[in-house]
Amino acid sequence: MDGLPDQKPEDRLVVAGRALSSRLIIGTGKYESYALNARALEASGAEMITVAVRRVNLSDPGKERLVDHIDPERYVFLPNTAGCFTGEDAVRTLRLAREAGGWNLVKLEVLSDPKHLYPDMAETLRAAEMLLKEGFEVMVYCSDDPVYAKRLEEAGCCAIMPLGAPIGSGLGIQNPVNIRLIIEQTKVPVIVDAGVGTASDAAIAMELGCDGVLMNTAIAEAKDPVRMATAMKHAVIAGREAYLAGRMPRKRYADPSSPLAGLI
Repeated sequence: MDGLPDQKPEDRLVVAGRALSSRLIIGTGKYESYALNARALEASGAEMITVAVRRVNLSDPGKERLVDHIDPERYVFLPNTAGCFTGEDAVRTLRLAREAGGWNLVKLEVLSDPKHLYPDMAETLRAAEMLLKEGFEVMVYCSDDPVYAKRLEEAGCCAIMPLGAPIGSGLGIQNPVNIRLIIEQTKVPVIVDAGVGTASDAAIAMELGCDGVLMNTAIAEAKDPVRMATAMKHAVIAGREAYLAGRMPRKRYADPSSPLAGLI
């Protein structure tokens, strides 16, 4: 898969022992067709793709299936619990995913009010504990609350996925302070999930020090999803490289590029 040509193995995104060259993860919702979704995935360079188990046809051969267009042997399928509002619903959904495809690495999200789709954090933590007891490897969507993020990590989740802004809003990173606090305290990957609207939002997330970015609507609802997927690929790479390079300090006054001493 696409990564930097000189990418070192230690700089790959590693989630639950799976090493990925791309730090971009994309979804499978809102596309006009599975075929367009597949083209966007190819353009993005992503190696992991989320699958809403309750909304995507994975197993009915009588209807068009996602797996007819996107090969689960080539990409890491990440079943998620989109549309679940209780821990029991989430656990039941992921049990079905494991039965359908043998998938053990999953993305948990338990939502609250349908208006804002913020995660119900108490219910999310409860569901995570249930899934972990059943042997699932849990990547967890959460609010940008450092306290709950820490509790989820301590419970055993393999990736913490704070929102940048409400799901599907495209507002970008609204609370960089909390995202940075979560990054500083977390030993597992931190992946911004939800709220990215355009390439600069993805770059900002990576410049903060996030290990990756997950997005769906920003690509699926772009006027040209394939071109936007390409833009997101480059934005994630650029943001990561800028973070590793270390930005210059911000200064209150000008500092000339050439020294003023010794002028003719």
